[in-house]
Amino acid sequence: MDTTTVAAFLAVDLLLVFTPGADWAYAIAAGLRDRSVVPAVAGLIAGYAGYTLLAVAGLVVIVASSATVLTALTVAGAAYLMWLGWGVLRQPAALAASTETLASSRWQIALKGAGISGLNPKALLLYFSLFPQFIDSAAGWPIAAQTGLLGTLHMAACAVVYLGVGVLARTVLKTRPSAARAVTRASGAMMIVIGGFLLVERLVG
Repeated sequence: MDTTTVAAFLAVDLLLVFTPGADWAYAIAAGLRDRSVVPAVAGLIAGYAGYTLLAVAGLVVIVASSATVLTALTVAGAAYLMWLGWGVLRQPAALAASTETLASSRWQIALKGAGISGLNPKALLLYFSLFPQFIDSAAGWPIAAQTGLLGTLHMAACAVVYLGVGVLARTVLKTRPSAARAVTRASGAMMIVIGGFLLVERLVG
């Protein structure tokens, strides 16, 4: 895989990563909670790591070709996003540390992040529709190795961008409680809207 192909993939991938969505909303909400940005982003990346493993194993195409599986993933992911968004709207992120134990809180935050990215059917579509455009079956690298490289680059881009979003949210909004609550509610509303859109797109489209 030559450097030109890798650079072209990164250019397209970064455009997608910089587009606000459910991951951004979760990173922003995490940024408004003390010490939760890293576990939140780690959870999001863990979800994409699962997709990368599926892609390397060649299972992504099999899953993506099944309308039943895609519909089930979409409904589950949309329902999960809407449930999380409703929870954020009901209890906006507080700037104080959580009353839960830190270890438990970090695990819960990471698991929620993994659920958001891991149950997002758009991520599955990204892996099986974007990746093949940059994989050369005639290249010296095995297809699995090329897929693994692209997946690793995508996860690295997500980690950098989402950490930046979370830290920026904490830095800018930490001294502005009312603005922090407004942004958190907007993030929750974004999760609900995205979840609703996915449901309608899959069940009606």
